[in-house]
Amino acid sequence: MNKATSPSPINVTVVQAPIAWADKKANLAYFEKILNPLTGKTDLVVLPEMFATGFITDPGETAESMNGLVMEWMSARASDLNCVITGSITIKEKGKFYNRLVWMRPDGSYETADKRHLFRMGNEHLRFSAGTKPLITELKGWKVKPLVCYDLRFPVWSKNQYSDGLYEYDLLIYVANWPASRSYVWKSLLMARAIENMAYCVGVNRIGEDGHGLPHSGDSVVLDFKGREVVKAPAGEAFLKTIALDYEQLQDFRDRFAVGPDWDLFEIRP
Repeated sequence: MNKATSPSPINVTVVQAPIAWADKKANLAYFEKILNPLTGKTDLVVLPEMFATGFITDPGETAESMNGLVMEWMSARASDLNCVITGSITIKEKGKFYNRLVWMRPDGSYETADKRHLFRMGNEHLRFSAGTKPLITELKGWKVKPLVCYDLRFPVWSKNQYSDGLYEYDLLIYVANWPASRSYVWKSLLMARAIENMAYCVGVNRIGEDGHGLPHSGDSVVLDFKGREVVKAPAGEAFLKTIALDYEQLQDFRDRFAVGPDWDLFEIRP
C-alpha cells in the first residue's frame, strides 16, 4: 500500500475508569456521562474488560443475552457518538458463559470475539467457555485486532502475519481488568506485542478495587509500532484521552524495516 492509498489517521479514545462491582446501571450511567462530550470527535472508544460489571467469574446473575441491557447501551452510544465502541461483557448463550468482546458500530451492526485464554488463577476457566477464533476487523481502512486481558500473555494468539506484501492487522487492542500487583508485566508485555507485531498497540485497563478488594492501577497506554508511548494514563486515576494514529508513519517504518517477510508462518488450531 503506497501513501496515495493509505488510510487516513483515526482517532482512538482510551477510557481508564473505576468500575462499580456488579452494578450495571451505575457503570453504564458513568460511562455515558463521560463519553457524551466525544460526539463526532472520535472514531473508536476503547472501554475496559467487563466494563459494565467488573471481572466477575461467577456470572450467573450478571450475564445477559446478546439482546440485553449492555448490548442495547453499546448500540445506542455508538450511534449517538457516531463511532465504534469496544469492550467486553459477560454473555450467556446456549447454556454457556462467555467473556465476549463486542465491536459495536454506529449503525448497530457488530462483531464479537470471545476471550481465548481464561484466567485460571481467578477460576474463570471453571465457568466460562474459551474463544476459538480471533477477530480482525476493519475501521476506515485500518485492520484491527482486539483481544481480552489474559490473552496478552500469549504471543501466538496475538501474532501478526504477513502475506503477499500485506500485514494482517495495523492496530492491536487489549481490554483488561489487570491487577496493580502485575502492572510491570502488563506494561512490559504491551511493549513487546507492539514491537514484535510491527503495529500500534492500545491497552485499556480499569482502576480501583474490585469486589474482592483487589486494586487496579490502570496503566492504560497507547504505543506506536516501535513500542514507544504516545499516550500514558496516570496510574490509579480516571483518564480519558483521544489520540490520532497515523497510518503513513506505520507504513513508512514497515517499508524501511521490513521484518514481516521474515516472520515464521503458523496456524492456530481451535
